[in-house]
Amino acid sequence: MLARRFKGIGPPASSRPVLAFAGWKPAVHTNAALPLLDLPAFAAALPPRAAIMGLDPGDKRIGVAVSDTTLLIASSLDTVSRSKFAADADAIFKLFDARQCAGFVIGLPLNMDGSTGPSAQAARAFARNMLAKRDVPLLLWDERLSTAAVTRTLIEGDATRRRRGQVVDKMAAAYMLQGALDAMQERRA
Repeated sequence: MLARRFKGIGPPASSRPVLAFAGWKPAVHTNAALPLLDLPAFAAALPPRAAIMGLDPGDKRIGVAVSDTTLLIASSLDTVSRSKFAADADAIFKLFDARQCAGFVIGLPLNMDGSTGPSAQAARAFARNMLAKRDVPLLLWDERLSTAAVTRTLIEGDATRRRRGQVVDKMAAAYMLQGALDAMQERRA
């Protein structure tokens, strides 16, 4: 299985609850060139007053969101249409550099029982590929049902199907990033 080949990436220990972040064991990636971190290590690796970027990788599009420099508020930013990974990464890093971000939070779509499926494996592969492009702190964040929650909100707001299709990915990225920011704030309190 793909997840077992990478030390530090695998199913959560059954004795630990899966909170907002799927607490993989061990949490810190053993390869220094690939800083795949757990929440406390990710927060510690960030410089003060730096924004972070949230990515919600899907099959057709990648939703992009960014935080403010105080790490309190997430805002949807853009959607990158999927093509070849190199082109996707270039577009993402262009946004990353323009916003002077310090790290990534990438959505990890776990199954409802906390297990991993094909989408979660694809998100992990995407994260590894992003880290191979640039050495930045990266957090995989459990984003179960973020797209469903955003879609429900848009339907309640009477958004047309066309409008929902245009904004759902970047809003899901903001929803997921806000969850990570809230958890970081709870740890500080």
